[in-house]
Amino acid sequence: MGPHPMVIHPHDYWLSPLGALLGLASTAYLSQIFLGTQNPWFIAPMGASAVLLFAVPASPLAQPWSVIGGNLIAASVGVTCAQLIAPPILSVAIAGSVAIALMMRLRCLHPPSGAVALTAILGGSSISALGYQFVLFPVLANSLFLITLAIIFNRLCKRDYPHHPQAIPSKKTGVLEITLEDVETALRQHHELLDIDENDLLNIVNETEQIAANRRKQ
Repeated sequence: MGPHPMVIHPHDYWLSPLGALLGLASTAYLSQIFLGTQNPWFIAPMGASAVLLFAVPASPLAQPWSVIGGNLIAASVGVTCAQLIAPPILSVAIAGSVAIALMMRLRCLHPPSGAVALTAILGGSSISALGYQFVLFPVLANSLFLITLAIIFNRLCKRDYPHHPQAIPSKKTGVLEITLEDVETALRQHHELLDIDENDLLNIVNETEQIAANRRKQ
């Protein structure tokens, strides 16, 4: 099987990498200030966050609460596991699973936060020495800084971030009208978490319906 097709606006081919360049350079510098040395373990989760914030800023996983809440929870869980559970294999496994459970419960799921939890355990002596200070500096500081840059950059590029989806009412096209409640019911029956906002999905369905109706009239 080949790669999954991606419908991308031509501008995004250079906007997303440019945003990631600015965001990662800034957070890497900030991390170096707080840690006193370059720490590749911490740059790794920030690199994953940059993919979401600058390449798919409309994703529910890339919204500010997901980034801040997810990273804070994961960092706290990671530090706790590092201090209470000696075997690294067991510590990282428990930290990752607990962090995911809490993020899903608090609606701040952010995939790179899983790496943040592991960083608190495997990040080396400079991370271990920070203890719970690691949660605030550099995790919270880097998260806030990266989000601020993402807001400025995406708005300068005319991209909606933080994303505010607005459902477009379905137009009469000769087919059944689909409501937001219908979409939410279908998603619950799907038994999988899809990385798209319900309103965005409804907008796409309604717009597709209108495009098909216009095509039939031609």
